[in-house]
Amino acid sequence: MKQVTRIILILIITAITGCYYDSEERLYPTIYNPCDDVNVTYSKTVTTILHSCQTCHSSSSVASSQGTDVVLGSLDQVTTMAKSGRLMGAINHDSKHVAMPPAGKLPDCEIKQLQEWIDANYPNN
Repeated sequence: MKQVTRIILILIITAITGCYYDSEERLYPTIYNPCDDVNVTYSKTVTTILHSCQTCHSSSSVASSQGTDVVLGSLDQVTTMAKSGRLMGAINHDSKHVAMPPAGKLPDCEIKQLQEWIDANYPNN
């Protein structure tokens, strides 16, 4: 009986410590969740990334009531903020700018996509 208990205990310990699970998405994120930073455009990519910003930065009246002069409601407005360096400064949580979004940084892929859009001279296709 003691031998059987020992064998069962060994099997249980082996089963518990031998089980290992990791998803392929987590091990190989670029294969399963690639960051598409090619052909980034305002209408295709930037508007999606900045969608949550529209609550406070969609029009001058909303922005004024929020105590900010940053309006991100159109291509021209976003381009102006990008050209001034304020867009990427805020998104990168640069100490010279007010960090946006205030709850924490955007995902690295979205930051990379915005920088690609700026580097490509603000395309709107």
